[in-house]
Amino acid sequence: MSEAVQQPSEMSTKPTVVIKKYANRRLYNTEASSYVTLDDLARMVREGRDFAVYDAKSGEDITRSVLTQIIVEEESKGRSMLPTSFLRQLIGLYGDSLQSLVPRYLEMTMGSFARQQEQMRVSVEQSMGGFNPMTSLEELGKQNIAMMERAMSLFSPFTRREQSATSGESEEVAALKAEIRLLREQLSKKN
Repeated sequence: MSEAVQQPSEMSTKPTVVIKKYANRRLYNTEASSYVTLDDLARMVREGRDFAVYDAKSGEDITRSVLTQIIVEEESKGRSMLPTSFLRQLIGLYGDSLQSLVPRYLEMTMGSFARQQEQMRVSVEQSMGGFNPMTSLEELGKQNIAMMERAMSLFSPFTRREQSATSGESEEVAALKAEIRLLREQLSKKN
């Protein structure tokens, strides 16, 4: 669930997408010739695609206002990232003599955080040898469920096939033993 947000220096070399905001509050992507939502713009940010939003009537650049709207919408969906104390401190800095330093400081801090996040992601992948814990656990879970279903079918009179008692059951038992052996080997390699 972790999407990497690209920093401005890492953004694609594609031209900036122009978004026009009309009086009816609809946003129009001039590149795709279609209306977009704030969710679409948030996705573009996550994908590293740069855009600028202009008021369709006045031509004023309202990108900052729209980005702020996206943050407010994300926060209202329960995806809170900004602590109340941080918001209070930020509001308190408006009109302060240090207000002009805050944007650059926040930009540098977020850039540093993004670089550290990517370094951490790479380190985890390297130390795990390409092992993705979520994928491997999911696969292991699927194998366990399949094994349990096969084991349960041995005890269910409705799914049990009428076979010769020795040959049919011994093949299934041998298959289950082989699968258990394989699972044990996989687990021992990961530990």
